[in-house]
Amino acid sequence: MTANVKRLAYFEQWIDPVAVEMLGKEPDIELVQLQFATPEADNWTELSRAHGYQILPRGDLREPWFGNAALLAKCPRMLAISSTGAGYDMVDVEACTKAGVIVVCQTGTNKEAVAEHALGLMIALSKKIGITDKALRTGTYVDRYAFTGNDVLGKTVGIVGIGHIGTRVAELCGGLLRMRVLACDPYLSADEVKARGAVKVELDQLLAQSDFVTVHCPRSAETLGMIGAAQFARMKSGAFYLNTARGGIHDEDALADALSKKQIAGAGIDVFLVEPPPATHPLLQFDNVIASPHIAGVTHEAMHEMARAAAEQWIDLFAGKVPPRLVNPEVWPRYCERFERELGVRPAAMK
Repeated sequence: MTANVKRLAYFEQWIDPVAVEMLGKEPDIELVQLQFATPEADNWTELSRAHGYQILPRGDLREPWFGNAALLAKCPRMLAISSTGAGYDMVDVEACTKAGVIVVCQTGTNKEAVAEHALGLMIALSKKIGITDKALRTGTYVDRYAFTGNDVLGKTVGIVGIGHIGTRVAELCGGLLRMRVLACDPYLSADEVKARGAVKVELDQLLAQSDFVTVHCPRSAETLGMIGAAQFARMKSGAFYLNTARGGIHDEDALADALSKKQIAGAGIDVFLVEPPPATHPLLQFDNVIASPHIAGVTHEAMHEMARAAAEQWIDLFAGKVPPRLVNPEVWPRYCERFERELGVRPAAMK
């Protein structure tokens, strides 16, 4: 092992072996594989020596291994935390910034998988594929005309958050199905939203005009509970609500209430506040809800790309380069000072 080794810790395994293959070829990076079954004290000993932490998705992670202030207090050498995919809600970014730790993610690496999943939910709901499948399996299917659906062609889709995934959804819907595409994103101008294939509107307008409302924004203090009873009440009675982003962005009880009152036509939900949800979850009791266990971004292609991109980013990061998917750029000057003290080399300046 060479001098000035960078220690990168992770629990259990990467989502695709390509990351270990890539990082294993780097002579100055030491991979430290941790196991949940290992005594906690032993894991803390290893993690406290790590310079980097590749963190698992929220649904796979266990306490006390979330990227919060308590973990950072026990890991004085920690320089960076990287999420598995685009989301980083398992990391307390504010605490990391205060500690001089950068946070990176893999945004954009699973955009095709999630966008296709959202489109699949739209089509399945509109064509009543989920309801008819259940009817056939339970023997209640009687009259096929009672299950008449609708074409998706030419309808209006409202995209909440038009980043990498939302932009791909806009491209698929606007091009493939010639849909009218609206988008709500407070961080982009009307011209920027137009360049991504949509018309910028406020959330209330989007809800009132859309036949499909699909959520593609991160979960944060700003978006937690953003879609509630008032928002569902503004939607068309024949509209469908979809969330392939993160649980908690919509109020689950409010959605169940809107469905029971027939305020909306149905929902496609890939994410829940508690994952996996219990079989008794209210939303799983509706025939017009298609649910999946947070698998929109879980395809063989997406997992390979997320792992490859994460490994590549770690290699760049430890080489002193500015990582391409930096979540908290404001911490860069302090991070550079800590990096230089810890590893003896100062990272590149941010342009």
